[in-house]
Amino acid sequence: MLISRHKHISVLAAAAFTFVCAASSVHALETPASHVYLVDTETNTVLLDKNGDELMAPASMSKLMTLYMVFERLKDGRLSLDDKFYVSENAWRNGGESTGGSTMFLEPAMRVRVEDLIRGIIVQSGNDACIVIAEALSGSEEAFAEEMNAKARELGMTNSTFKNSTGWPNPDHRLSAHDLAHLAKLTVEHFPEFYHYYSEHSFFFNGIKQSNRNPLIYKDMGADGLKTGHTEESGYGLTASAKRKDRRLVLVVNGLASKKMRSTESERLLEWGFREFDNYALFKAGDVVTDAKVWLGEKPSVALVIENDLTLTLPKRVRPDMKVTATFQEPLPAPILKGQRLGTLSITAPDVAPVEIPLLAAESVEQLGLVGRLGAALDYILWGGSY
Repeated sequence: MLISRHKHISVLAAAAFTFVCAASSVHALETPASHVYLVDTETNTVLLDKNGDELMAPASMSKLMTLYMVFERLKDGRLSLDDKFYVSENAWRNGGESTGGSTMFLEPAMRVRVEDLIRGIIVQSGNDACIVIAEALSGSEEAFAEEMNAKARELGMTNSTFKNSTGWPNPDHRLSAHDLAHLAKLTVEHFPEFYHYYSEHSFFFNGIKQSNRNPLIYKDMGADGLKTGHTEESGYGLTASAKRKDRRLVLVVNGLASKKMRSTESERLLEWGFREFDNYALFKAGDVVTDAKVWLGEKPSVALVIENDLTLTLPKRVRPDMKVTATFQEPLPAPILKGQRLGTLSITAPDVAPVEIPLLAAESVEQLGLVGRLGAALDYILWGGSY
């Protein structure tokens, strides 16, 4: 008879590992922002979610997609940092000072290096630079916006619609904080060779020194990007990322009342995320979680393992109460195939969604031959066996 077995596993936290399954734990925290999404990028654990999937006006935070598409072309060789793009009358007029929006002070008929345009968008949030890029890559800003939408769907940004390259107010130009956080995470992961531009403090172009508007990169808190946003409709927003040791958090806030509040609230939320939570590495892929006895097999037992490294992001206060339990039937009847699911590893902690991971056979175990099976059956009848 197969008997269900529950085995509590003692786990000590070790160094963090690369990927992982994580508990989805969203904790409430009061904030004046209308939209907030805070996530640990290693485990994809959401630490704070306030209207994260609600559509909002993203303002210049939507420039992250414009830059993503430039970085993608740079990475695959379709573009070079030294390529030069032409500044059209349209880009100058609709992205320049006369509109009242952000500008990197381009002038008509200029030919500007791609690297300068990147810095102009990141440091000064230049609308003119965005339009120059859109026209160079797609022929028009409208065509570029369609490409932005296609890329958004490809990346899994299901709640986003782009109508321009700049984030200029448009009733149909809408993103969610969740999608922006996802885009920021992908930017960090996919383009490490270009991500450093987001942390540059200043940029000198056309005789004018321009300073980065992201308030967090000037603070000693590990912040290294990404992009601010502001319009009358959206309020003040920020998509930010900060790294401390092996942990990286991405934060999106929007709907704040002032630049000062954007700075202080963003800092407060990130500090809260680092202070109240930590990552706990439990098992590495292939580690033996436990052993299970085998019935009528050429080996008396089989090791149970998990497929991927397992790290959880948990509130520090609940870590002492975390329980790890292996559940499986035993003895397990042979034959057993390597990789066959034989049980479940469950992780529970107060106020945290439970996590369940398949337990797999570390190796194959063949069934005994006829003589061996008869002998094992006789042994069980005469002596009760070991089961």
